[in-house]
Amino acid sequence: MPALPLSSRALSALALAAGLTLAGALPRPALATDLLAAWAGAEQHDPELAVARAARAGAQPLREQAAALWRPGVQLAASAGAASHDSDTRGAHFAAPGMGQNDGVDFSTSVHGGTATRWALQASQPLYHPQRRVQQQLLQLQADRAELQWQAAHQQAMLRTAERYLDAALAQQALQLTRQQLQAVQRALEEAQERFRIGDAPITDTHEAGARLAALQAQELAAQVALQVKQRLLADTTGLPPETLRPQLPVAAATAANASAATALPLAHWQQQAEDANPGIRLQRLAQELARAEAERHSARAAPSVELVAQAGQERLHGSGDFGRSRSSARSASVGVQLTVPLYTGGMREARQEQALRQLEQAQAQADSTRQQVASQTHAAWLGLSAGAQRVQALEHALNASRSRLDATRTGREAGDRTLLDWLNAQNDAAAAELALSQARGALLLDGLRLALLAGQLDEQRLRAASQALAAAAADAATGSAQKEKE
Repeated sequence: MPALPLSSRALSALALAAGLTLAGALPRPALATDLLAAWAGAEQHDPELAVARAARAGAQPLREQAAALWRPGVQLAASAGAASHDSDTRGAHFAAPGMGQNDGVDFSTSVHGGTATRWALQASQPLYHPQRRVQQQLLQLQADRAELQWQAAHQQAMLRTAERYLDAALAQQALQLTRQQLQAVQRALEEAQERFRIGDAPITDTHEAGARLAALQAQELAAQVALQVKQRLLADTTGLPPETLRPQLPVAAATAANASAATALPLAHWQQQAEDANPGIRLQRLAQELARAEAERHSARAAPSVELVAQAGQERLHGSGDFGRSRSSARSASVGVQLTVPLYTGGMREARQEQALRQLEQAQAQADSTRQQVASQTHAAWLGLSAGAQRVQALEHALNASRSRLDATRTGREAGDRTLLDWLNAQNDAAAAELALSQARGALLLDGLRLALLAGQLDEQRLRAASQALAAAAADAATGSAQKEKE
């Protein structure tokens, strides 16, 4: 039996009821979460960034160690304990005032279980020390590496926060679209059942609406799980309660402007920027310098060193022995230059130097690999921006066409020219087109942030521009909601 057209009054009543039900079921756009606020939370709560911050704190002690290598060193040694001492001298020459001189004199001293004390104070200042010079260079390079790792981690945290923010926004929109479809199909099912009851529609309409309703219910459960997972990830990054997170997707105007600004510069410009400032490439260059310095350090172990040394000390021993009580004391003090020449280490120095040279080759190969990967990623991000803007425009046209088709199908169904299945398919296609457009806009925004990161230029200013695009989306969403309520 052909479907009878619904009156405009009945359609208005159904639309009003759906709008009221949907308004109570979906999150309100007034609770939108700002991307900059999410980043402010991530700076304090992101676990990976906290690890990088702790590693960065070790840079300053490394620089202090490097400076201390060329400062004077002072050490004091002291000891006390029980000691025994026997000495026997034969054929000595003896001379004393009033006693003349004698040859072949014997001297003997003996202390058993006596008390011995000793102290020594020594100060040294390196004057020429190749090994310390290379060690100082190594410490400085390690401190530079900690700073570079922090810069890389900071930019990666910005991108990670934006990715999780947009993932949560997409999951939120997917759930909203699913609920909108669910509400519409539920009404269609009730209408089909009523019309079948009075004999105005075939049973197939009821079956088709019921099947689509069951599929959407399963889809809603999956969308709810996906949203909770994405919100949990964003909450773990930002420290914000998951129930308060309402991320927004970007709008076309803002994303197109950002893409145009980035693609206005040629690919060669971005490739050169990445070669000069990419954190990963800079870290690999630093790894090469570290490996080279390590090889020089082992080579410097064979070089002589010169130090200025000053020392003073005293030794005492007293107690009883074979010849009665005895007491001896010796004091010494000296200032001079000490020369140290390494002669042989059993082959250890040569083996370690060979190992360091192989590590240098590995670092050079890794640097070449990283440079190639960054160049490929930069090319992909630039192409994503170049083609992404056109893709967004195409999807906007597709969404407009899908909405026009949905309106035409709705009108055709009222006139009896379209079936319920036609209307369900048109509605599903319109929702899919809207989600695809949102995904493309989010991908376009992220490609701009990735390109900035690859070029070593991702900072809060660029993140603020992205946040402004999302703020514009929140305003558009509020306007769109108001228009839907009027309709």
